[in-house]
Amino acid sequence: MHSRKLAFSTLALAFSVLSPAIWSATPSAPVTPPATGPSDAQTPAFYAFAPTPPMGWNSYDAFGDTVTEEEVMANAKYVKEKLLPHGWNYIVIDFRWYDPEPTGDDHALNQKRMGAKLPADAFGRLVPAENRFASSADGKGFKPLADKLHAMGLKFGVHYMRGIPRQAVNAKTPIADSKFTAADAGDPTRPGEWCPDMYGVRDNEAGQAWYDSLFKQFADWGVDFVKVDDICPNYRTAESTMIRRGIDKCGRAIVYSISAGPPAQRDAEHVQTHVNMFRISTDFWDRWSSLNPQFDLMSVWKDRVGPGCYADADMLPLGHICIRSKAGGSDHVSRFTHDEQTTLMSFWCLAPSPLMLGGNLPDNTPWDLDLITNDEVIALDQDPLVRPAIRVSQHGARGGRGTPSSLSEVWVRELKGGSQAVGFFNRGEQATEITLNWAEAKLTGKWSARDLWQHKDIGNFDAEISTPVPPHGSVLLKLSKADR
Repeated sequence: MHSRKLAFSTLALAFSVLSPAIWSATPSAPVTPPATGPSDAQTPAFYAFAPTPPMGWNSYDAFGDTVTEEEVMANAKYVKEKLLPHGWNYIVIDFRWYDPEPTGDDHALNQKRMGAKLPADAFGRLVPAENRFASSADGKGFKPLADKLHAMGLKFGVHYMRGIPRQAVNAKTPIADSKFTAADAGDPTRPGEWCPDMYGVRDNEAGQAWYDSLFKQFADWGVDFVKVDDICPNYRTAESTMIRRGIDKCGRAIVYSISAGPPAQRDAEHVQTHVNMFRISTDFWDRWSSLNPQFDLMSVWKDRVGPGCYADADMLPLGHICIRSKAGGSDHVSRFTHDEQTTLMSFWCLAPSPLMLGGNLPDNTPWDLDLITNDEVIALDQDPLVRPAIRVSQHGARGGRGTPSSLSEVWVRELKGGSQAVGFFNRGEQATEITLNWAEAKLTGKWSARDLWQHKDIGNFDAEISTPVPPHGSVLLKLSKADR
């Protein structure tokens, strides 16, 4: 896909990371809830909901809180026709799908939508805005849309703002299948700070009844994925526990993702045993200043990665974004250079991170499509062993105060069958030669190297391997034992 001159000289690595075992289950099929909560089980059943990192499309980067059913289906059609054969299959509607008068500007919510009357059912649960999602009329909710997507071979996800609607608490709306009202569950002393829709949920029987009813609604609609917002970076342990229980009781395998991030390290074990995806950063946009820190953030969280639980480096702001999403700027095509986009895909797949495309897919160029359909690169992200990548070397300086960065590094990851994936990353401002030697990687013997972006075998190496890498660029290799 890209023309790069490679001058190589040798490499490899073997390491072992303890990963949670997974249960045998089909991720989108109904499941039997475990007898005990996930924190009490040695192998939580939810690890099987996403045995490899989820891949798909999310509406936020392009449309913010304004996406319509027509736009969702246009992107779903693109995924089915062009991306599904390469593993992309989730369609996720991001935040405030219930608002009939969305602002398109996260920063204006408290000014423009405070106290807004939001559509809800008789039990206080928010429902899609019918003027944006016509198929939801007559109390159908998202089920008709989910059914369409499932018929296309896709999976369906929604965003949810942590908590319980303020309007339900104020009206003391009954909670479905319980003796409680929303006033028993809601905690007005812990409102969402940047979104005026929700109060926090009390850690009591009523609070659990609320989350049980919410996820029963989602299960009835056919939801396969829920991104719960405002639960980090100040990780809401009690609410996350209640959400996990609600999912486990709902009778459907629903992948549980949390944002924003990162959570605190003191919460790492709870996160690992309750969620499927956790963000490692605040919202990620198309600037090198956002991409560059992700290397260090991922290194912090690598030991929490395993089958069914993933450090999430956030959505991929590629292609046509910010059409009606003010958070990332005005309407534009991704500011990342081609080299930076290749680095983005290389690192996310190597990490491995979930892959959620953010651009309006029908506007993709042939280059955009080529970037996201490289099966050899995607195979790293979807490798069933789900080992995390490890940074094995780093050289140069970070720069600052007018001094350009010259930082370069190598990451290595074990793949199923004993092969190794290797990423050479130039975080600096000048082209540089990056080398990995066998001692750094704890490798021995001769290894055969393949460039995954160029789809090209480049030879056998038995001591070290080197390659020139452009500024903000990367080279991604797969090493296989050559002396077997």
